[in-house]
Amino acid sequence: METLGEFLRSRRASLEPSGVGLPAGQRRRVPGLRREEVALLANISPEYYVRLEQGRDVKPSIEVLEGIASAFRLTEDETRYLIGLTYPERDRRDSGRIETVAPETIDLMEAWPMTPAYITGPEATVMASNAAARMLSPSFAPGVNTYVALFCDPAVRELYADWDQATAKAVEQLRAAATGTAATPRLRELIDRLRAHSDRFRMLWEQRAVRNTSTGITRFRHPRVGAIELRYEKLTLGASHQLMVVYHARPGSADESALRTLLTSGTVE
Repeated sequence: METLGEFLRSRRASLEPSGVGLPAGQRRRVPGLRREEVALLANISPEYYVRLEQGRDVKPSIEVLEGIASAFRLTEDETRYLIGLTYPERDRRDSGRIETVAPETIDLMEAWPMTPAYITGPEATVMASNAAARMLSPSFAPGVNTYVALFCDPAVRELYADWDQATAKAVEQLRAAATGTAATPRLRELIDRLRAHSDRFRMLWEQRAVRNTSTGITRFRHPRVGAIELRYEKLTLGASHQLMVVYHARPGSADESALRTLLTSGTVE
C-alpha cells in the first residue's frame, strides 16, 4: 500500500503554483510546488514537511494533515484518504469476520425483476445479486470481484461502452475505499493482483486520484440488446461495510425498453 510520503510527493509534483494561489515566479527545474511552498501554505516548518515526505515522522497530528490537505486543495474524499494513510485505525475493518447478506435483503432484491441489483463486500466481491443483475453482466454474479472482472476479463471490457471512463472511476473509488484499511491483507492482495495483471490499472493507480461517488451513469454495450444507458445508485447497508448497487433506466426511454427486453428474455448470461 501507499505511504504518506509517496502520496505527498505525488501531489506536490502534480500542482502548479497558480493552482494554489502562489505566483509562478522564476522558471522551475522540476514540475510542481517546492517543499517550502507547501510548508508555507500548510502553516508548518519546511524542515518538518521534509521529514513527512521522507517518512521520518510517521504520526503527524490530524491538524497537520488537514493543513496539508488544505494546501493541496484536496477534496473531502482525498482528505479522508490522506488521514487514513496515517490513522488507519479510524476506519479499521475486521478482516477476519465472515460476512453474510441478510435474507431479508436478498428477498428485497429478488422482488425487483426489472431492476438489476447486487451487493458487494469490502473488497468489491459480489456477495449476492438478483437475476436481473446477472442478466445484465456476468461480473455481477456472486463470487466475482467486480474490479478484477472490469480490468482483466475481455468479455466484461466489451460490455462497457465507456470502458476508459469506467476504469478511471473504479480506481478513484478503490483508493477512497482503501482509506484507513492499509493493514487489510485482502485489500492489499487485490491491489497487488490488479497492478500485476493490468497495465491500465497500474497507470491509473499511479495517478493517485481519489473520489467516492454514490450515483452516476453507466453505458453498456450488451451483446443481446445493444446500447443501454443506466443510472446507478450505491447504498450502504446499515452499519455493515456491504454496498448495494442498483441500476435503473429513465422511465419511458429507449433504454428502459431495451432493459425490459433483456430481462424478459428468461436466460441469464
